[in-house]
Amino acid sequence: MSPKIELLAPGGDVDAIKAAIIAGADAVYCGLDTFNARNRASNISFDELVGVIRLAHSYDCEIFLTLNIIILEREFGTLAKLLSKLANTTLDGVIVQDIGMLYILKKHFPSLDVHASTQLTTHNIGQIPFLKKLGVSRVNLSRELSLKEIKTITAVSQQQNVLTEVFVHGSLCIAFSGLCYSTSASVGNSGNRGRCSQACREEYKPTESGNKFPLNIKDNSAFFDLPALIEAGVHSFKVEGRIKGASYVHTVIDSFRKQIDGFVETGELTQDGERLYKVFNRDFSNAFLRGDLNQSMFIENPRDNSKYHAIDKNNAISVVQIHDVEESLNKEKEALQADALDKIKYLSIEKRQLSLVFTGQVNEPLTVTAIIKETINKGFPDESVTEQSYTLQTERILTASEKNCLDSEAIEKRFKSFNNADFTLTELNTNTIPSGVAIAFKELNVLKNQLATLLANGVPVLPEVELPKLTRHAKQGNDTKLSILICDENDIQLADLPNMADADIYFKLPDAYKRGCTKYVTFFKENPRLIPWFPSVLIGKDFDVALNILEQVRPELIVTNNTGIANRAFELGIKWIAGPFLNTTNSYALLAMQEEFDCSGAFISNEINRQQMKTIARPENFKLFYSIYHPILLMTSRQCFFQQSVGCEKPRIDNGCMLSCDKSTTITNLKDESFAIDKQKAGYPSIYNQDQFLNTEIIADLSSLYDGFMIDLTNIGAGDKESPDKVELIKQFSQLIEQGSQPQTYDQRNVNGDGVEATYIDTTASEDNKPLSAINVLKDLVPASTNAQYHNGL
Repeated sequence: MSPKIELLAPGGDVDAIKAAIIAGADAVYCGLDTFNARNRASNISFDELVGVIRLAHSYDCEIFLTLNIIILEREFGTLAKLLSKLANTTLDGVIVQDIGMLYILKKHFPSLDVHASTQLTTHNIGQIPFLKKLGVSRVNLSRELSLKEIKTITAVSQQQNVLTEVFVHGSLCIAFSGLCYSTSASVGNSGNRGRCSQACREEYKPTESGNKFPLNIKDNSAFFDLPALIEAGVHSFKVEGRIKGASYVHTVIDSFRKQIDGFVETGELTQDGERLYKVFNRDFSNAFLRGDLNQSMFIENPRDNSKYHAIDKNNAISVVQIHDVEESLNKEKEALQADALDKIKYLSIEKRQLSLVFTGQVNEPLTVTAIIKETINKGFPDESVTEQSYTLQTERILTASEKNCLDSEAIEKRFKSFNNADFTLTELNTNTIPSGVAIAFKELNVLKNQLATLLANGVPVLPEVELPKLTRHAKQGNDTKLSILICDENDIQLADLPNMADADIYFKLPDAYKRGCTKYVTFFKENPRLIPWFPSVLIGKDFDVALNILEQVRPELIVTNNTGIANRAFELGIKWIAGPFLNTTNSYALLAMQEEFDCSGAFISNEINRQQMKTIARPENFKLFYSIYHPILLMTSRQCFFQQSVGCEKPRIDNGCMLSCDKSTTITNLKDESFAIDKQKAGYPSIYNQDQFLNTEIIADLSSLYDGFMIDLTNIGAGDKESPDKVELIKQFSQLIEQGSQPQTYDQRNVNGDGVEATYIDTTASEDNKPLSAINVLKDLVPASTNAQYHNGL
């Protein structure tokens, strides 16, 4: 493992990238205008990326490209073309969220170094070998972890030869990254597609505790925790901020550079961090790192807090004092911006100029001379122009001929592609080649390839990868089974209902446990029909207990939303199904899980729509599942939502909160939209849509695609609303699924604010109108429901 401490900077546009480089970043992460999780950043073009790489490398700085969103099936052709281009650059790494993309990177683009995005929600030691097996060389750990947890995971990562990186500064999400669906459910603006609408920063109607911004937390800063992170073995210190400008990036990176270098040199922290308050901030907290989740993490101001910090620091009270402080701060900000722009104004990412001169005579080889001119300034006004010249020639000679003669058009056709992201082709000169000469065109192609390799510093140009066509396998049998998810031991009796004889019964395990808990080992052994359902987030001792359940029970089958559990199930030879919160949206993710971890099935993400589902190709002997009824999770957090909503007598979350607290309330935004806050015993605080997800359309639409439809009967997320009768729900869903193979038509004229709500027209229903009856009963049972995601998609 490398002992180097890397400072990793954000680069939302070219100026911000330049600012990061000149401020001393060891690496910069940036995004193109597609396939990245910061659509609101300016981002850069591919040509700019190539120039940025060249500039950064001249400063011994690396460039990583963010490709950190989930990918849809139809996008893989375009993605493969982009990755083929990236493989022919000197890019230092790609940052990835989608498991399907990890699969094609490992299989088809082994030269690209792959980093796991924080969107993969990596928070336990079991997830490291899972990602390692998919070709990942470094992992960005979840921002919610404590120093102790980071140290434990990093120790395992070092054993796996995987680097770890940690966010040390910038905006914090209150939700676990990758598990926030706050606006995906209503308008399709998914954080998993880079379109986060920042519902956590919104103003809400005043809560019982008097807060208008109950989800807004301070920015993260580990400026004074760097020694502990170094001692923990963390390789990369990552700064958030791809939406921020050059002045912000330069100020923050320069501050961290000085702090790191000062500590390495003296063993002491030499910087006070005051400059960090001069640029955009929401005040700072390191509570996650300290493992001290308290009410001080929240702030009522979601916008720039620098003015208020300056006022407090200067004890400004009067109008005159406050005015003077504001004026002084504005001047300081202007100076910081001027300084940053002055330092980067001479940095250039302009392409190198390429001139190609072709010469040749009869009985002589065809020769090309490549002249490369590059302007170098290293950030100073004095420029120097370097010029390099290379000469190549064909193995065969030119021959006199009146047919298939070599002309400027034939040469231009093959060599004009050198006017590309790396070079501006300023000249393509064929004036000295006489008329009436010929050479085999394959010789021109060989010459072109030799020149391309030479211009790439001797690295052979890799051909464009065309992904092989996937085979679409039909499901085995025609039946689509109903399955249910429960979490109450009293609901085991539902398995005895007549229409549940062949149904799968999933039992949802909690997020948290007492240390050494063995209750569920006995429980599953006594109820072998139950299929354990593992949650998304399992940190520290909770992962240890969940592992013990898996290892002691050794069930025939599990469902897991956590890749650490998936990896251990694979090692133990236990069949496993990927849960819906693994965000599975494409065939390549299915192949990755099947081929690398012997996964036997997967729930397809509820974020995608009908048409996006239909394009997915099922692997052979692989089952597909879909949840048709469940509470709509908007976000899950490690932080308490009740401190800012209804108030809580505890100033901070302690060990007992996770296990004993079970509260519910609602918050309402200024658009009069309400959201349920729900905390179950041994569960993380979560926020849910007021509407339940209820999708009866898919039963008629896509029963041929799915092996099973699941209904969630856990009551989680219901808050104080009365839950529908579970026996009646099972009865009606069973009836619908039995009729699912019959053709149905829909009336889509009924449109509400959430999207199109389809209703059956009674044109193909059976004589006793069973499908229509079942749907009406379900809508009565679940009056507040939506299936907008099924129509909106991603």
